[in-house]
Amino acid sequence: MAEANWYVVHTYSGYENKVKANIEKTIENRHLEEEILEVRVPMEDVVEMKNGARKTVQKKLFPGYVLINMIMNDDTWYVVRNTRGVTGFVGPGSKPVPLTEAEMKPLGIKTENVSVDFAEGDTIAVVAGVWKDTVGIVQRMDFGKQTATINVELFGRETPVEIGFAEVRKMS
Repeated sequence: MAEANWYVVHTYSGYENKVKANIEKTIENRHLEEEILEVRVPMEDVVEMKNGARKTVQKKLFPGYVLINMIMNDDTWYVVRNTRGVTGFVGPGSKPVPLTEAEMKPLGIKTENVSVDFAEGDTIAVVAGVWKDTVGIVQRMDFGKQTATINVELFGRETPVEIGFAEVRKMS
């Protein structure tokens, strides 16, 4: 099995989120979840002063670029390269070059494996964040993003919610 790496894709400026959404839709439609693991538009909080008021807004860290954690092969390359808004992979010529550990660190991308004491199907309690005191059954786990997806009852129906590993505890 080939190993997934992080690649940088160049997009039209302002199309980053659209490209992310389009690639995620293609992953779903073509069932490439095992090959294209995550699409990310890195954001940072910036404090702006407007009319004398401090306001924190999210700004793109790299306008015109999207990060993709994927296994590079002809299929995945083709899917990403032919997504509307994508102008190409970053790398010499047509050969995409994966990011190194050193390049990924400042982006907040962790590569070390996190071990947790729960798995899909386990009941967990949310101990922090917006969903604190919520209990749910783990539907899916994403070790790349370090999140667990649980179903939460919202407006009378089950809704999947992604919660960070650090915010949950296994119920005994």
